[in-house]
Amino acid sequence: MKYNKFAALVISLIALISLSFQGQAGETPAGLKIGVLTCITQPNTGISLIIHSTTDVKCTLNATSGGELEKYVGETGVGFGIDMRFDRETHLVYTVFSADFEKGSYKLAGKYVGGGASVTAGAGIGAQLLVGGNDNSVSLQPVLEGSTGLGISAGITYLFLQPDKQE
Repeated sequence: MKYNKFAALVISLIALISLSFQGQAGETPAGLKIGVLTCITQPNTGISLIIHSTTDVKCTLNATSGGELEKYVGETGVGFGIDMRFDRETHLVYTVFSADFEKGSYKLAGKYVGGGASVTAGAGIGAQLLVGGNDNSVSLQPVLEGSTGLGISAGITYLFLQPDKQE
């Protein structure tokens, strides 16, 4: 199991490194690319009721403009669908787009909803596409989801974020 956790971490790091070489923020139909959000599920915080699940996350926004990292805490899960996963740890990496973003304002705080699916057998993969945040003006587009454990999930997924001011 240590190998699977290491593999998920390596995959997450590769994704972050590859994103850092894509250059400065660019204009897209979804808005301006403002950075990369990396989330890690917290051990022993998950609840799975097969058609609904939730687990706590800690997230970090690495803005394309540089500066300090913004830290968030929250929860993620399947709001309605099927979740028969028994994950030990999941790393979620999103590219963040927004038409209106002010760094340092914890603009990503809020609720995001979208669709997602994952499959895990030892080491697993998945993706979630989420929209929400402040006035539904933020789009989280999946780059990578790596997990360790066993199972499958699919359905309407969510991510709730609030500032982690304890860091």
